[in-house]
Amino acid sequence: MGVVTGGIRFSDEFLGTFVPIVLYWVYSGIYVFLGSFDDYRLHSKKDEEEKNLVPKKDVVIGVLFQQVVQASVATVLFAVTGGNGASTRNHDASVIVLSRQFIVAMVALDTWQYFVHRYMHYNKFLYKHIHSHHHRLVVPYAFGALYNHPLEGVLLDTFGGALAFLISGMSSRASIFFFSFATLKTVDDHCGLWVPGNLFQLFFGNNSAYHDIHHQFYGSKYNFSQPFFVAWDRILGTFMPYNIVTRTEGGLEAQPAKECKED
Repeated sequence: MGVVTGGIRFSDEFLGTFVPIVLYWVYSGIYVFLGSFDDYRLHSKKDEEEKNLVPKKDVVIGVLFQQVVQASVATVLFAVTGGNGASTRNHDASVIVLSRQFIVAMVALDTWQYFVHRYMHYNKFLYKHIHSHHHRLVVPYAFGALYNHPLEGVLLDTFGGALAFLISGMSSRASIFFFSFATLKTVDDHCGLWVPGNLFQLFFGNNSAYHDIHHQFYGSKYNFSQPFFVAWDRILGTFMPYNIVTRTEGGLEAQPAKECKED
């Protein structure tokens, strides 16, 4: 099954693979525009230019490479599982079933990413050679959300997404919506902005300010949770609350609400 547009039929597997990629760049583009308004920024444009350790051209290339890998893995996964064996059975699943699948997938993805992410910080070899690539963006911005070392991209995002898909038992059609939602959430968490009325920032404690704390040098041992909840940080003592304050030179800043202690 699939969707017909302009006489062309797109399978659910195709849409589940490529719709999130398109949304990644469209949503990032919106934040690039909003980033021109200093009042919304958590860091100044000067800080973005001076503190980040990788040029934006390399970030775009790195993200595109990761998306090629993700698309390839998704294609193989859909082919092997037949849309998790649910392509024909669960397209009309009830709201309760879909809600359960989404919650299971969110918890599975959060759990996988928390522990892998945290281990990459505490293992000095993995941090130096792999995870530090992502932290070259001291001042996060939207289209850098998936800028990682290729191995991290596979372990953290691609494998984590596949795990969430398989454990939840969702159909390929449901995966279109789940992975689109997860992609938008990930981009939002890295946007570097605090925008009034932003639903992700209103309804999720894990948001752009929360993750911005983690990207700062003083917060690298806190706020590992991503992309949805903060439960694992709270349970395991790595939760760092924040306050949004106004910078004297204009704009906003996320500041830790308590002292960050070095290990």
